[in-house]
Amino acid sequence: MKLSVIIIAKEEEEMIKDCLDSVKWADEIIFIDTGSADRTPQIAKQYATKLIDFSSKGLKYAQWRNRGLKEARGDWVLYVDADERVTPELRREIKGIISKSNLREIAFMIPRRNFLFRKEFHWGGWWPDYVKRLFFKKKLKRWVNDLHEEPMIEGSFGKLKNSFIHLQPDKIEPMFQKSIKWSKLEAKMLYEAKHPPVVWWRVLRMGLTTLFDRLIKKQGFRDGAEGWMMSTYQAFHTVIVYIQLWEMQQGNEK
Repeated sequence: MKLSVIIIAKEEEEMIKDCLDSVKWADEIIFIDTGSADRTPQIAKQYATKLIDFSSKGLKYAQWRNRGLKEARGDWVLYVDADERVTPELRREIKGIISKSNLREIAFMIPRRNFLFRKEFHWGGWWPDYVKRLFFKKKLKRWVNDLHEEPMIEGSFGKLKNSFIHLQPDKIEPMFQKSIKWSKLEAKMLYEAKHPPVVWWRVLRMGLTTLFDRLIKKQGFRDGAEGWMMSTYQAFHTVIVYIQLWEMQQGNEK
């Protein structure tokens, strides 16, 4: 059985080399560049079996993942993000999975060890943080949704024991940049789903609900000062989403 690794990235020249190094053992690497203006494509070219320029307006993760699936020639496909690393232990487990016949599961979720502020997080919803990434290609039909994309498969999911390393920003500024990008899309999804009108108390309630969920219910405080800060930041992100949703509902921005 052959394995195709599919990587989708844009302007990740600082992160992409280590990612590619961690998957160079695969039979094939499909690299989807979504409009980089830096050295990302040049670095990827040193590793990739296929380098595809597939830029588009907005975020179209389902389309990008489907394009990678179409190009892959392996029996199995593994999706890896630029800020993720495949550890030697995970590599061995994946090789063991794809070498077996008569598997009950045809797709697998992989846990992620999340590092923020250069610290590994264990609480607040950051562990085990399963992501759907390994698939028997014939049973993966397509991906749907532009944001929070989901795979459509024929069969059932299993769970791997070993983890991705997921390196998130170690400073607050890149997190703000991510929130600017993602919050508007999340607000747009709520708007298109006919979310009830936003009033001031709903914005406050959603922010406090997120803070309670991350900090108390999921025990984010157990990760120390960093856990408190990230729980607060998640609440801030939620507030930004609902403020932008309010703007859309007022007709100020769509």
